[in-house]
Amino acid sequence: MQFRAAVLHEVGAPLAIERVTMTGLRRGDVLVRLRASGLCHTDLEVIQGSLAYPMPIVLGHEGAGIVEAVGEGVTHVAPGDHVVCSWNPHCGHCFYCERDLPILCEPFIRNQPRGRLLDGESRYRLGGQPLHHFSVVSSHAKYCVVPESGAIRVPKEIPFDRACLIGCGVMTGVGAVARLAKVEAGSSVVVIGCGAVGLNAVQGAVIQRAGAIFAVDTDPVKLAMAKQFGATHGLAAGAEALAEIKSATAGRGADYVFECAGVDHTLQFMLDALRPGGQAVILGKTNVGKQVSLRWGSMMGERRIVRSSYGGARPRRDFPWLAQLYLDGQLKLDELITRRLKLEDINAGFDAMTRGGLVRAVVEL
Repeated sequence: MQFRAAVLHEVGAPLAIERVTMTGLRRGDVLVRLRASGLCHTDLEVIQGSLAYPMPIVLGHEGAGIVEAVGEGVTHVAPGDHVVCSWNPHCGHCFYCERDLPILCEPFIRNQPRGRLLDGESRYRLGGQPLHHFSVVSSHAKYCVVPESGAIRVPKEIPFDRACLIGCGVMTGVGAVARLAKVEAGSSVVVIGCGAVGLNAVQGAVIQRAGAIFAVDTDPVKLAMAKQFGATHGLAAGAEALAEIKSATAGRGADYVFECAGVDHTLQFMLDALRPGGQAVILGKTNVGKQVSLRWGSMMGERRIVRSSYGGARPRRDFPWLAQLYLDGQLKLDELITRRLKLEDINAGFDAMTRGGLVRAVVEL
């Protein structure tokens, strides 16, 4: 079959809307007719060249749609199911999967950076040549082929443009607070950077019934959004913000700090705002080759530092949970969407992301 997809041919170039060919489903494959796809900063990193991937490649990893067909052996989903795609499908039986670390699944780690599915192959062709998958999803397209563990059934009541957000930004932010750190009720929480992941970390703190929730950002608009999402304090980054956090926590610092900005100097702020014995979770990211430095003394005092890429996600457990939270009015998704686009206008969405001001743009397919 053929379908339209947004293809990146080279770093710095605009995405081209191409007609690509799918070669056919194999055992364990799920074909999804996509209905919505979120634009994520990780896509932009590939476009700008700070995250290297083979090209040409179909970008997008935050997708939702309807199962069109399944390959042999698929049992968890069937045609007609509404699904959210997970960018971290896993084999379930490698060294790391058996240790409950699916984020480190060996076939995923081996093949995902090569632009391939878990079996090391591509299902797409462009001009007769193999076309690369992005993060085992490639959702900026009319269809995608994902492994069964990457197609997660969700209630049909949740709209696709909201459901797609669960697949990356929502899971990462809410999951880091609720699943990874397991923030206790009444705890003090600092969230540094109030973009899509940071706002969802704020939501996670609300869901966990945290006490003081400090949102830190340089943008007053984002701080206002963070208050809308449940932050009790909105602080401009800097020494005054640190002083206020310390003042509100009896001089100790916060129980938990979530770094969601991906700026090297915010790592030091993260540690300075964290109390002895507290936990810091790094969700933001910068260029993978960049060196960072930290004041050694700020790491003392039994502080725990964790880096997380997906908020401790177990998609079959967590995606339906998040969808139901939205349907029950306990999770804000509508408010995350600041722009809707057609596939043909996807470059305008990435241009707007570069300029700032977007939380999430969603391509409606």
